[in-house]
Amino acid sequence: MRIGFVTTTYLPSRNGVATSTALFAQGLRSLGHEVSIYAPNHPTRPPAEDGVYRLPSTMMGTPADYPVLLWPNPPAVAGLPLRGTDIFHTMHPFLPGILARFWARRFQTPVVFTAHTQYEQYLHYAPLVPRRVSRSLTRAHVAAFARSVDQVLVPGRAMAEMLGDYGYGGSVALMPNPVNLQAFQAADTPEIRRAVRERYGVPDEAPLVISLGRLAAEKNLDVMLRAFDEARQRRPDLRLLVVGDGPVKSALEARRPQGAVFTGALPYAEVPQLLAAADVFITASTSEVLPMSMIEALAAGTPLVAARSPAAEDLIHTSALLGENGLIREAHAGALAEGLLSALEPATLPRRRAAARASAQQYDLRVRAKALLGVYEGLLSKRSSVT
Repeated sequence: MRIGFVTTTYLPSRNGVATSTALFAQGLRSLGHEVSIYAPNHPTRPPAEDGVYRLPSTMMGTPADYPVLLWPNPPAVAGLPLRGTDIFHTMHPFLPGILARFWARRFQTPVVFTAHTQYEQYLHYAPLVPRRVSRSLTRAHVAAFARSVDQVLVPGRAMAEMLGDYGYGGSVALMPNPVNLQAFQAADTPEIRRAVRERYGVPDEAPLVISLGRLAAEKNLDVMLRAFDEARQRRPDLRLLVVGDGPVKSALEARRPQGAVFTGALPYAEVPQLLAAADVFITASTSEVLPMSMIEALAAGTPLVAARSPAAEDLIHTSALLGENGLIREAHAGALAEGLLSALEPATLPRRRAAARASAQQYDLRVRAKALLGVYEGLLSKRSSVT
């Protein structure tokens, strides 16, 4: 099968959609299928990658690391291997999605849309339009786009509920993001744990909390830092790694609590080691859908402490055999601090780590790639039976 991904963001951009797209492409290719990725040019001009086709983009008015796709002119399209594509899959309902739908109609193929993002949480990046107006336009457009494609996928229940709120009443299939379990399991060793802690000056016996992701306003990072600081008043040996970069990094560092280290952006290859070295993963964000970072933490055997949200409720649960893989608390500092201290209790932490590893099995890359392939095959079978 020949599959075309049309995405608004791709590596080396560091975010869940880019990582999920790259992993799904890897998984589908390992099953013997051909995947082409159509993505914006990146300002760092990354080396050419087989199967990845860069399209014109702009950085005007966008956050760093988020180039915005422009509609490609005929010369830019002429060399693309579009003809013969069996199915197009887009990760975005705006221009990349419209482009994927245009190509799908041109070549008479199905088009799939994965709704990855709670779009209203990001309207502050487009301040030229009044928020009330942009909110209404966003809702109407996303619902209309969803109605225009052959299949809508969502990584978690939060997105299905959001689409319903937007006015979309059609079929929605759950398709969680994948994770390369092997890479995370291989990083879960005492040697790697010691090396990471030594690198950041964390004593071997100190409890270590980690936060991983883009440092942006919608992530509720002030609350996360206050929660850590409150917990540290009761456990002075507590340490925190804040991994990532973004527009609020400088402001957060200016009020960095004692015991916290900001690592900045790091290569993705280091993520498994960092997560495996930590005892607990913390997030105060309520804007996530099914974030890659939380799935990756589970894969590394690092239990979660998360603000209450549909995404947290999708990921955090209790196993009859192993118990809890994390804790959900209300999205304020006091509740999250209490959650951190509870999760770090020595008597229960080993079982939580085992529960985290077990709960990540369902997100294994090969499992998720086969599930996605099943969606494609169903659409193609349905189309061939009609014609």
